[in-house]
Amino acid sequence: MRVRRTFSLGGFAAATALALSGCAPGTTTSGTTSVAVPSIDPASLAGQTLDYMYFTDGPDLQATKAIIADFEKKYSVKVNIEVVPYADHVTTLQTRIAGNNPPDVARVTALSPFDGELLDLAPYLGSGFADEFIKEARPGFVGANGEIFGVPSDLTMNGIFVNTDLFAKAGVTVPTADKPWTWDHMVKAAKEVQAKTGTQYAFAIDKSGHRLSTILAQNDTFMIQGDKVTLDVTAATAALQPFIDMTSVNISPKDLWLESGSRYAGANAVFLAQQTPVYMSGNWQVAQFTKNATFGWAAAPNPCLKTCGGFPGGKFMTAFAGSKVKPLAAIFIQFVNNAKNQEAFLAATNFLPTRKDLAKNGVNYPLRQADMDVFLAEVGRTNEGAYAGAYSPLFDASSQAFVKQIAQVISGNKQLSTAIQDLLTDLKGIAARG
Repeated sequence: MRVRRTFSLGGFAAATALALSGCAPGTTTSGTTSVAVPSIDPASLAGQTLDYMYFTDGPDLQATKAIIADFEKKYSVKVNIEVVPYADHVTTLQTRIAGNNPPDVARVTALSPFDGELLDLAPYLGSGFADEFIKEARPGFVGANGEIFGVPSDLTMNGIFVNTDLFAKAGVTVPTADKPWTWDHMVKAAKEVQAKTGTQYAFAIDKSGHRLSTILAQNDTFMIQGDKVTLDVTAATAALQPFIDMTSVNISPKDLWLESGSRYAGANAVFLAQQTPVYMSGNWQVAQFTKNATFGWAAAPNPCLKTCGGFPGGKFMTAFAGSKVKPLAAIFIQFVNNAKNQEAFLAATNFLPTRKDLAKNGVNYPLRQADMDVFLAEVGRTNEGAYAGAYSPLFDASSQAFVKQIAQVISGNKQLSTAIQDLLTDLKGIAARG
């Protein structure tokens, strides 16, 4: 088993950025070089209204509303926040765009579904604005000619949660971050805890191609990297077999995968109900579990196959070319993602930083610092290819195809090896269509 290191959250030293809160609208600073852009007079924004389409992971909504209130006060403007369900945010936005009624700004999981409709922020904030953010995220928001089509507003990392009360009751040890478990070890431990405590399941995972991609990455294979198909059918089949084996005997919830088509479905309710001792999700659950769990729990390191680590994700803020308040939209994105506001947002939500300065200096989390440290360690362990996969413009479509194929396996309609071969065909079609 080998561990590939990509970056350390303490190690971004290439170009530490000046906090955007210290920059006047109309300028941006990257390292020591200031990039002049057309000046935006803050007074010219007064009285304007901006529509912000948003989906929430939980506690982030109140943190966002607090930042919005500060923005409204500073610029004498109004921000209308429209909260839509996470599962519907892409189709809702696409419908709005098709009707020539896009919001001015939106929170999204990827920019690629809106190609051709996004506002280039560079003319408003300067070409150096992108350099404020970690280089691993650049493929997700910087265009081929240096356009800035949004910014990464938070980083997530997939990982494992365990019910420590159940593990203790069963007398099973939870691994530490410096000694992660293998997949065989994790499955054995989960089954042992289930057998000794009587839980309905041993292991649960969200119904998500993103979460499944964690398992592929741990066996050093990926559906997509950039615009290329890179799936190794043999490696993918071997990696997924333990999960499929657990669903086949329903010690990992089968119904979750047989409902709602290819749409996302979380297994967090299964974990909160103490129906499973082990749950694969991500750091965004930390705040929710802190509030709602009535039992002892903790983050644990991801299991390892050929490599260790998780799979990255996160959210972006973007503005639309159809906006009637483009300068305001750009300044709003800059304000929400300055160092002060991103740090406040991260502290409230237990997300990970995307800004170079915060990544270098670290974030103090008022809740569950030890668990966040586990996720931070996973960032450093994560296979470098995972970032190229996660930020590929083809990932969303690939992820949906992945879920459909695995659901066919879980329903008993396909063998896993056939489904992965069919997934490879799907991916080639997705790549050909671009």
